[in-house]
Amino acid sequence: MHAPPPVAFAHGVQRRSDSSRSPGKQSRSQGQGCPQATIEPVVEKNAPLQPCNTFGIAVRAHTLVRVRSADDITAFLADPDLSSRPVFLLGGGSNIVLTGDVRPVVLKIEIKGLRLVEETTEAWIVEAGAGEIWHDCVTWTLAQGYGGLENLALIPGTVGASPVQNIGAYGVELQDRFESLDAIDLVTGDEFTLDAAQCAFGYRDSVFKHASLPPDTACGRQGAMGLAGCTVIVRVRFRLPRPWKPVLGYQDLERRRVEEGIEHPSPQQIFDWVCDIRRTKLPDPAVVGNAGSFFKNPTVSPEQCADILTREPKMVHYPMPDGSIKLAAGWLIDSCGWKGKSIGKAGVYEKQALVLVNLGRGARSVTGSEVMTLAKAIQTSVYERFGINLELEPVAM
Repeated sequence: MHAPPPVAFAHGVQRRSDSSRSPGKQSRSQGQGCPQATIEPVVEKNAPLQPCNTFGIAVRAHTLVRVRSADDITAFLADPDLSSRPVFLLGGGSNIVLTGDVRPVVLKIEIKGLRLVEETTEAWIVEAGAGEIWHDCVTWTLAQGYGGLENLALIPGTVGASPVQNIGAYGVELQDRFESLDAIDLVTGDEFTLDAAQCAFGYRDSVFKHASLPPDTACGRQGAMGLAGCTVIVRVRFRLPRPWKPVLGYQDLERRRVEEGIEHPSPQQIFDWVCDIRRTKLPDPAVVGNAGSFFKNPTVSPEQCADILTREPKMVHYPMPDGSIKLAAGWLIDSCGWKGKSIGKAGVYEKQALVLVNLGRGARSVTGSEVMTLAKAIQTSVYERFGINLELEPVAM
């Protein structure tokens, strides 16, 4: 069997057959129960990727395959011309910086479907296709009466990318609501399931972001430490706890609760607050191209934090449960004078220094090289002043 092509990010482990999935009670899906015709995925040549990345960078894919079902992946692997070439997985394009035309085959994940898989006294188990827009998934769960994802509203991207990044906001991370996911092994073509432990979630991190297995090894082997380059996520399931409890630990949310005089807010109210706060602080990618938070909040030891505070007493920092201290990357960048500054058509958002933005538009859009030049300049400034290395959140391709 041939080795899998290199993949920019991917996912996998533990075999799971279709027959093990519950039919669920409510759904919004496509094509379930329909007769299956011969599957031929949609293949596009010289495809524009500007509409497919939230930064709005104008580049093209030499070959783009639209994946709208697991069968499309099977058909892709059966095509010797396509499957023998390097591959780049693309969801909502909200966590990437494209620095040039993409030569690997782009697998554009567009698998849809939302449904309730199981309901118990302890939780609702909800399943979503990897190609669903994340915010649409959050909105749907609330419309069905399933609270739990409201703090994660308006995070850009797709459902399939959410476990890769272990997305999080306002006191909730994906791992707090994760049940399991289904993926397809790019070596064997088999479908597998991962539970939370196998995902090895960390701060904006997971097993999917780390080194691939050896090329002749199936992703199902136990004990694997890194799964990048192995598989494609096709479905994700969430465990939404019952009874629902609000998460209001962040100052912005608590301030809104006090201002509105609501002692016990509903999931919908928290959803509305989160959307309002995010729209106030962060630019809408549909208006101003961006990839959300561009840098991770760094963590340091208490001793290192104390040392910096002797020089920078106003530095924003937060103690973590493991004893480390998280520093606010936005504050570090702002303190170095970068807010509102630019290099070429790449700029630092005037309201939030953690966000880099596209100051161009259309054919005169920012280039990936300009974005990365700005990012490196910011990293250098922060290191020279604070001795802190800022890590990027998006992937440069």
